[in-house]
Order: sequence, then structure tokens, then C-alpha cells
Amino acid sequence: MSDLFIIAGIRTPFCRSGSDFDMLSADDLGCHACTSLLLRTGIDPGLIDEVIMGCVAQPPDAANIARVIALRSGIPEKTPAVTVHRNCASGMEAITTAHQRMATGQGELFLVGGAESMSQIPFFYPHATVAKFATLSKAKEIGQKITAIADFRPADFKPRVGLQLGLTDPYCGQIMGDTAETLAREFNLSRQLQDAFAATSHRKALASADRLLEEIAPVHLPGKAVTRDNGIRENSTPEKLAKLRPIFDRQSGSVTAGNSSQVTDGAVALLVGSEQAAKKIGVEPLGRLTSYAYVGCNPTRMGLGPVHAIARLGRSPDDVDVIEINEAFAAQVLAVLAELKSGASMPPIEIPHEKLNRRGGSIALGHPVGATGARLVLTALHQLRETGGKSALATLCVGGGQGAALWLERP
Repeated sequence: MSDLFIIAGIRTPFCRSGSDFDMLSADDLGCHACTSLLLRTGIDPGLIDEVIMGCVAQPPDAANIARVIALRSGIPEKTPAVTVHRNCASGMEAITTAHQRMATGQGELFLVGGAESMSQIPFFYPHATVAKFATLSKAKEIGQKITAIADFRPADFKPRVGLQLGLTDPYCGQIMGDTAETLAREFNLSRQLQDAFAATSHRKALASADRLLEEIAPVHLPGKAVTRDNGIRENSTPEKLAKLRPIFDRQSGSVTAGNSSQVTDGAVALLVGSEQAAKKIGVEPLGRLTSYAYVGCNPTRMGLGPVHAIARLGRSPDDVDVIEINEAFAAQVLAVLAELKSGASMPPIEIPHEKLNRRGGSIALGHPVGATGARLVLTALHQLRETGGKSALATLCVGGGQGAALWLERP
């Protein structure tokens, strides 16, 4: 296939839900990432053929959020925009959709990425409660209004948590953390092993704090500037993580908030296109996408998605210089590493820890679900530039039972 060049990229800081970006919507964050990228590259927005953005929890007041982001970022009205959704792989889906557009002659230059405000995922009322509110709104006489109000019960005022609904698989009925508990039991992954992996994620992120700034466009808010990811913890040690209680299986579980990815707000923007487009705008590309794969798997073991996607990709991680595996849960990544090593799904592969998530992963950096796939690509390519490596693998598991894998090379 024709390679898709990742010409440039940038992201907002990733911030814990309910913290610095609490008042910013997903389109606010996406707009900031896109405008920062346009300013940094200095390209004419009129050259962009399409805007493609991933978002999982699309705001109800920003339908087709990619279009909202595009117009707010100064992209001409004539330029189309589309929002894509493949759960945690939405940011990757934006990139590979651009490749498909390019391969079929529908454009040469694309603005892609992902945005998510997990802080602003709303609460929902049951349909029966909504019907009662509708009846109340239609009541005109005072007697009708009193009757409608009297029909409400205390249970009507207990909303359903949108984030919890979104993280629960509607097919198998399990919340994502339960799937991680399943893998922890099947692969005999101890709590100590998971906490050690989580602490290492924070340690790597701390050691790479200055390098991570290369990826980030600061966000200026009233009275302050947010310049760094705020989920990285200096004091995150296995001993301190061991004090946290399991949150999914409270009796015998091992998955905690400390060894899981953080619920996060953030956005990523990438400028991608053909080699000719890169030459035309005069920007040296970060790298290129040479192959990719998506695959389905058992939703109750969705964490093994990267294993199946790598197998479908048909290229061995043994040959790669940088590997980014999204840290949905420590148990999930450890299960992927164990499955690859076992050779059950493909020839045995042992991924050296020095190649894996060198700048930390989502346990430390956070996981704004619609943006993470694009962040993995950006982080991997920055590492290739830093180390002089030739190739990188970015892969993640996907809620609903899927896996995605992208093979990247230097230009």
C-alpha cells in the first residue's frame, strides 16, 4: 500500500478528569490541539482536504465534533469533516481513515486526531423519568402540574452515570475492569506484579518529563497555564500502590485505580498525507504508516486485542525499535506480554521492557479514550527521532473486543 506520512503532530497536556480541564469541552480541547498544530507548522488551512477526528463520548451539543473543531480552528467551510468512533482505537481510526481516503484518490493532506473530555460525560435519566419530565413540561393548568409532580418517585432522581455506562460492554455485560480481572486470574498475574508495572509507568514518565514536552502545546486558562500532564505521580511506588483497594472485584480482585489507566481529558492533532503533500508544504515528516490491522476478539478478554492485531499485521515485534502498547490496565499489558511469549497465537516473542512504553503509558499519562490511539503514534515517532531508530509498533486493546496495531517507520 502507499505509505501515509505523519508530517507533524501535537497534543494538549493530558489531565485527570475533574482537574485542570474540567470546564473544557471535547471540542474546546480538539480546537486547541488543531490550532496549535496549524500555528506550529504555519501551513495554509486551505490546503487540508478533510478533517477526521476520533471521539468516543461525543457531546450532545457538538454533533459531528470533527466539523465543530474544524470550523472553530479556522479550517475553510468548504473542507469536509467527519468524526470516527472505534472506542479506544478512535484516534488510530482517524489516521487509517485518512490513509484510505488518500489511497482512493480523495485527498492528499488531512488533519486527524482525537479529542475527549471525560470530565464532561453526562449523567442520564431513565426513559421513564424523562417521560415524566415531558409530561410536566406539557402541563398547563396548576392541577395538571401538581399531578405530574406527584408522579415522581425518589428513584427518578438517581441518574445513571454516563462514564460507567460507556465503560460497560453491552454484549457481555462486563465493565472494562472486570475483563482485566479475568486476564489477571487466567495468567496468574499477582497484585504485586501489577503494582510494580504501574509504578514503572510513572517512573518512566517522570524520567521523560522534558521529552514529553516536545509533544505538548500548553493550554492557557484564566490565571494559569497548563503545560504538563498532571497524572504523573512522583511518589507512586509499589508499596504505596499496594495500599489501594480493588475497585472491580472488592473481595478477591487485584485491579485498582493505581494499576489502571487514568480517566482523562485531552486531545491530539496530526497532520498526515502523501509524500508529495509533505514536500509541497516543506515540513520534514515525523514518520510514515506502512501497515496496520484491526481484528475482533472475545469481549470478555478484550485486553488481548493487541496480540491478535499483531498477528494479523504479519510483522514481528522482534524487528521493531520502539513499542507502544496502551496501558488500559497493568494486568492487560502483562497478559499481552505473556501471551506473546507463550507462542499461543503466533511464534513466541519476548518484548524487552527497554523497548516498551519508554516515556510511560496511560497508567501515568492518562487515557482520553478518543485521543489515545493518536497519542501512541505521536509518542512512538518522537522516540524514533530521538533514538535514530527505524521502526515502531503502536497497538492497543479496544472495548467491545477488538485490537488495533499500526506499524510505523521513519521517513
